[in-house]
Amino acid sequence: MEVVSPDSRERDRVEKFCEYERGGVREYWLIDPEEKRADFYQLGEDGKCRLAPAGPDGIYRSAVLPGLWIRTDWLWQEPLPPVMGILKEWGLV
Repeated sequence: MEVVSPDSRERDRVEKFCEYERGGVREYWLIDPEEKRADFYQLGEDGKCRLAPAGPDGIYRSAVLPGLWIRTDWLWQEPLPPVMGILKEWGLV
């Protein structure tokens, strides 16, 4: 996962993306707080990363870590949701 900052936009979206793809990283999350944008990429069998959108419910489910998911609106919520609330939704507490 990368959190994009104005100083790292080019590095995160181009350089690291290519490095991770070449390195076989199976899933890459790019979170851009300035643009309020979350992009999720998954590595295909052909070795190319492709955009993997969140579902119609606004939830992205990890293809690499079973059971890990995130509501994309959590990322932009003001104030951020309480950690205990998220842990409860995940069934961890």
